[in-house]
Amino acid sequence: MNAAALTQDKLAAISDLIRLPKQYGTLLVLWPTLWSLFIAADGRPSLELIVIFTLGAFIMRSAGCVVNDMADRGFDGRVKRTMSRPLASGRLSVKEALIVFAGLISLAFVLVLFLNLLTILLSFVAVGLAVLYPFVKRYSHWPQAVLGMAFGWGAIMAWTAVNGSLHIAAVLIFIANIAWSMAYDTIYALMDIDDDRRIGVKSLALFFGSGVHTALRVLYASSCALLALAGLAVDLGLVFYVGVLVAFVLFQIIVSRVRSGALSAMNGFLSNAVVGGWILVAVIIDLNL
Repeated sequence: MNAAALTQDKLAAISDLIRLPKQYGTLLVLWPTLWSLFIAADGRPSLELIVIFTLGAFIMRSAGCVVNDMADRGFDGRVKRTMSRPLASGRLSVKEALIVFAGLISLAFVLVLFLNLLTILLSFVAVGLAVLYPFVKRYSHWPQAVLGMAFGWGAIMAWTAVNGSLHIAAVLIFIANIAWSMAYDTIYALMDIDDDRRIGVKSLALFFGSGVHTALRVLYASSCALLALAGLAVDLGLVFYVGVLVAFVLFQIIVSRVRSGALSAMNGFLSNAVVGGWILVAVIIDLNL
């Protein structure tokens, strides 16, 4: 294999490692961040902050994928859905993955340097949560809760980037995202439930067992209720609450369709990225009426 072909293969492997063709994960990180950013800025955040947090969502989600694949490389080769991942298949070495991770974290740190000191300090928590998540599934059935913390931390940072301090609304958005993430990632875990049981990986899908669909309904309802409380904390208007109510109905439809088999677990998971975007639209319209 010549050098050009080798380089092309490595770049393709890195693209797969950071899930470059599959940006739904970035959207799931981005939506709660933008909910918080727009609410904190009364509907009109600066273009600079929008760009910083959008790029940050992409970079941190990519870094999280790298850590996840390094941690799970021994498991991924034993699961049909993941056995072709770059580390599990040998297309990339752990050393190469570490270099990619270091590059991504360096880029993220450069971005956060444009923000205030409090937000810079909070960014270290974001890195810690991203690194912690893949290892939780070895010891606890609640890795989805840690994923929610990692995916929702941008909501905390976005608020402090605008105001230089924290507000109860940002905390409520953060907790709402934990409940939301627990729901959609439990749907995602349903795809691997038999393999996870066989190889000893823990998840909420296994923890809830036959009651998983009821648990999903409760988690989605909790997420929407917490978002509504966040709206109350900053006096949002009717459009926002209608938007949250519509999101609640859509979430319940997703659960019903996944349960009946009319919607695959993967498509049920992906539908969450659309609903999260809908909530952002409701926030923006409400604040700019």
